[in-house]
Amino acid sequence: MTPSRPLPFSRGARSPRDADDSTEPGHAGPRQRLRGLLGRPVEVAERIEHASALDDAAAGLTRVVHKALRRGGTANVLHGVPLGQPAHPPLVRVPIGCWASATLLDLLPGTAKASGALIAAGIAGTVPAAAAGLADWSALHREQQRVGLVHAASGATATALFSASLLARAAGRHRSGKLLSLGGLTVAGAGGYLGGHLAFRLGAGASHAEPVAHLAPLGWHDLCRVRDLPDGKPVRKTLGYLSLLVLRQGTEVRALADHCAHLGGPLHQGRISTEGDEVCVVCPWHGSTFLMTDGTVVHGPATARQPAFDTQISPSGMVQVKPRG
Repeated sequence: MTPSRPLPFSRGARSPRDADDSTEPGHAGPRQRLRGLLGRPVEVAERIEHASALDDAAAGLTRVVHKALRRGGTANVLHGVPLGQPAHPPLVRVPIGCWASATLLDLLPGTAKASGALIAAGIAGTVPAAAAGLADWSALHREQQRVGLVHAASGATATALFSASLLARAAGRHRSGKLLSLGGLTVAGAGGYLGGHLAFRLGAGASHAEPVAHLAPLGWHDLCRVRDLPDGKPVRKTLGYLSLLVLRQGTEVRALADHCAHLGGPLHQGRISTEGDEVCVVCPWHGSTFLMTDGTVVHGPATARQPAFDTQISPSGMVQVKPRG
């Protein structure tokens, strides 16, 4: 049975929160105008995704970051390769935690020194967090970079506000210092929302490789005949709905999941390289490098191991594969 009037807080119904927004028909109240201007947070983030005006700045900063990092140990550490996951998220918790604690302590008497120490610690913590964030950001797609650029600008603004707060406190202007801290935390919160949008809506930092380990108990599967594989050239083969990168070198066959763990790049279009005595594949999109033997990350920006397959050749010359459990 259809209700004769809208349920409370359903579309078409007015909540008590809108009571001060009463307007004549056809006229928007102040809150409605503000919501129309800003939109929901996710709508703002989506508009940033499509803000092509940010592309020139993003391209210029990307070149600077690439030139500063090149590829090697420092870049791998900043990406989080030794950790097996991006380093930026845990690093950024240090300044956010310090600043949030300082702002909370500002509400209590006799905590001026503690608040100042926390603010200073947070400012110091922005250096490694920003370095790791820039390293990851420089290897993202266009829409991701647009959101990331505004996210970084929010972080820089928050750092500036907390720095001003620290200076104001040192000069004895504690009330101004507290207000600046509150403003800095607000800006940092907005930047944190964009960081969440970047990670959870746009998939930056998550593994984009197809999950295959749960298929290991299913055993061996025929993939292709060994004679159909060119020697020394990576090729793509399909196993049901899975895409595999397959490399034959003489009588040895190796296989990895084809979608790069970083952002899903086609590894079979990459190049084969060597690291010491190990054979590797380099992703054609952002240069992530994996060992062909087991998918271990050699160079970032990828941090997650590439899913690997055990291989064998049957007496009839059929290549068989099984995901490693």
